[in-house]
Amino acid sequence: MSNFVVSARKYRPVRFDEVIGQRHVSQTLKNALQTDHLAHAFLFCGPRGVGKTTSARILAKVLNCEQRTADYEPCNTCPSCVSFNNNASLNITELDAASNNSVDHIRALTEQVRFQPQQGAYKVFIIDEVHMLSQQAFNAFLKTLEEPPPYAIFILATTEKHKIIPTILSRCQIFDFKRIQPNDIIEHLQGICRQEGITADEEALHIIAQKADGALRDALSIFDRIVSFSGDTIRYEAVIENLNVLDYDYFFRAVDYLLTEDRAGMLLLFDEVLRRGFDEDLFLNGLAAHLRDLLVCKDASTLQLLEVGERLRQRYHQQAGIAPADLLLTALDIANECDLGFRLARNKRLHVEMSLMRMVTIRRAFRQEPLSLAPAEPATAPAPAPTVEVAPAPVAEKKSPEPEDEPVELAEKPPVSPTAAPPSAPGPASFASVDLNSMIAEAEEETDHELPSDELPELDDEQLRGAWDAFLAEQKGTTLAVFLKQALPLVRGEEEVVVKVGSARAIASLRDDESLIAHLRKTFERPNLVMILEHDESLKPVQTKVKKRLTAKDKYLKMREKNPALDELRRRFDLRPEE
Repeated sequence: MSNFVVSARKYRPVRFDEVIGQRHVSQTLKNALQTDHLAHAFLFCGPRGVGKTTSARILAKVLNCEQRTADYEPCNTCPSCVSFNNNASLNITELDAASNNSVDHIRALTEQVRFQPQQGAYKVFIIDEVHMLSQQAFNAFLKTLEEPPPYAIFILATTEKHKIIPTILSRCQIFDFKRIQPNDIIEHLQGICRQEGITADEEALHIIAQKADGALRDALSIFDRIVSFSGDTIRYEAVIENLNVLDYDYFFRAVDYLLTEDRAGMLLLFDEVLRRGFDEDLFLNGLAAHLRDLLVCKDASTLQLLEVGERLRQRYHQQAGIAPADLLLTALDIANECDLGFRLARNKRLHVEMSLMRMVTIRRAFRQEPLSLAPAEPATAPAPAPTVEVAPAPVAEKKSPEPEDEPVELAEKPPVSPTAAPPSAPGPASFASVDLNSMIAEAEEETDHELPSDELPELDDEQLRGAWDAFLAEQKGTTLAVFLKQALPLVRGEEEVVVKVGSARAIASLRDDESLIAHLRKTFERPNLVMILEHDESLKPVQTKVKKRLTAKDKYLKMREKNPALDELRRRFDLRPEE
């Protein structure tokens, strides 16, 4: 039978200073041990594989250690530490709440709390995945957790803190574990490689660290898998093949095609990725991450966010130097938009290909010349464009000229060419100048269709009322329609309309809504038409008085006003109006 032990267990930390990436937790616990300010309940929460259970075991071991070191670490040589390392300690109880989550399991645990430790000062209970306990189990655990015996200490661990009820959280001292940084994972893997006699490329370890996503246990599991595949030599190519990771080279090529506007090359590259068995969204997300990394390389202050090896870092620097930031941002926005709609797309390949083709045409949309990735040729002077000679204008003589520099003769000036524009020097991030002539031509073309103001028919109140009623019919059922019905539109001049309304609220509503004036301008073909709002009290809506229903007493009082003798009749016969 093989004696192989996985790296996650073989290199499991046995001291606080061996825990990777959680110095804030280790130092706090050591300070609590030094000052003897230990809480009776701890809650370790954070992502999987970052050292929660390991830290709980080290704390449990150091609590009962008979020969603690000067920096409050376990000695790992005393009988208590040895029994714990051999899984034979009676003072430390571990419970997996994922499979022991009922009330009966918690009651059995609380029964064990009543017994004092047989050896050592503390009895420690470690409950892993505590969020899996049922509501009834939590309630049964509350009293014991709040007032345990002085020798009992509870250490709870969870990956989902939000699932734990507040009454449990309030009774615990909470420690938040962080994701482990890729550099820390790489350094730890390099130490294991030295101990195991394994040669590994730095880029290969970077891939393993990125794939682990901040979990050291996952990184060690992937490391064992790669060692089984590659043996004593771990190469970058073997890692990306075994982990089904796309090579960085694909993304560098994709950005090159983007810069040179090579649509065919981009589509063929995407087809190659699909034929190798990778999914469309994997390539899309990888390209988005690559664009982000190129943007990170643009600024020296953000360069530390680039988590790649030194060889790849050089390639990123080179490509970031020739890729304009606005182009990268636009491409990244297109990739993000494509990713959001990817799940709803029926033809996912076509969905991604359309986004890639949009990326390729970004430079053209910016009116920028395609960028050549070849070494720059020596610049040659452009051929002179045909010029039109302009006769110099007569210069008026000055009475007392005092020139500071030598005067320049007009004959020495280069000939003026009104039609030819000076060529702009192409650069990696330069944009072509706007063609003003074409813009002027387009503007003249548009104005040709506009009717001159002196040829427009005269505007009168009847025409205005017709356009007003047409707009009112479109707004039927809205609050604006109520104000339009009560308003009085009048024509005042060729480019001015006065609208009289009876309330300030109507004025505010018509002022904020621009659809009315837009409708009138379009209807009468007067783009400069102005609408003036005026307040007129005579147009204020009349509020009709609601008649009050008269009671029997009210009717009697009205009748008594007309005939006072009714009051004498009421007293004589003792009459009363009905209530």
